[in-house]
Amino acid sequence: MADLSNARVLMIAADGFETVELFEPKKALEAAGATVALASIKRDPIQGMEQDINKAETATPDLTLAEVDTDDYDALVIPGGTCNPDKLRLEERAVEIVAEFMEDDKIVAAICHGPWLLAEADVIDGRRLTSYPSIRTDLENAGGEVVDEEVVIDGNLITSRNPNDIPAFNQAILSALEEEVSE
Repeated sequence: MADLSNARVLMIAADGFETVELFEPKKALEAAGATVALASIKRDPIQGMEQDINKAETATPDLTLAEVDTDDYDALVIPGGTCNPDKLRLEERAVEIVAEFMEDDKIVAAICHGPWLLAEADVIDGRRLTSYPSIRTDLENAGGEVVDEEVVIDGNLITSRNPNDIPAFNQAILSALEEEVSE
């Protein structure tokens, strides 16, 4: 496994995040040595969900969206859950964070419903990506070329469809970060 002790990763989430889509990538990144920070609307614990219907673990943010300086991070990870990206799309700073990472050509990884935030940030026109089936029309309407694959890598953009894709999603993030921090 690569040593990612110099890598700094930002995750953004709000109430309604899919727990495995936040905790599994976070665990994989930290196991590789990366420093992972979680940002949300407020610093209060955010409610995780299991399959959008069952309350699950909460997560306590390290900072608020307003406190995020994207220059401090090498990558951005956006978990899904239906409510999570829908809430973040209404937060101007969350949309700006996504746009800043994409403008700076930094790694942006989104899974399941997470790519909704990419559409809101208007950063997927002409990009190849995947997502949960129910938001694919939204992504196509935003100019994305949407495919049904376990993990899609288009330059700095990494996307996956659902929790079953987490192993491939995590590996893609780790590989991209290894390349990024070794440059």
